[in-house]
Amino acid sequence: MSHFSKIKTKLTDRGTLLKALLVLGEKVDVNQELVNPIGHDHDKVLCEVTIGTDIGFRRNTSGTYELVTDIQTWSRSIPPKRFIDKVAQEYAIATVLDTKDFDVESRKNKLDGSVEIVMTRWK
Repeated sequence: MSHFSKIKTKLTDRGTLLKALLVLGEKVDVNQELVNPIGHDHDKVLCEVTIGTDIGFRRNTSGTYELVTDIQTWSRSIPPKRFIDKVAQEYAIATVLDTKDFDVESRKNKLDGSVEIVMTRWK
């Protein structure tokens, strides 16, 4: 039987999560209910941030967001774990770029998938 799976993340800020998803080109919505896939009958889940009708993020009791989706009907070209890794990377970049009192000198996307950001701070 299918169900919505919950995958833990360390993401805590809704605004930064939204920024990260938008940078990745995702069409996001807020406060939507995930829809049961055809032929599946499990409880619906209300999520604070959704991508379409089958992927969402909701805050758990520890204050972090978890990815909520039906793994059996996951249709993306990358697995859920890799998707979370990409979101987490963009989340970290957005967090760093929002740091006050610093200016971005350069940003380089490296061949290994990492990102190098050089920032300066003037007193």
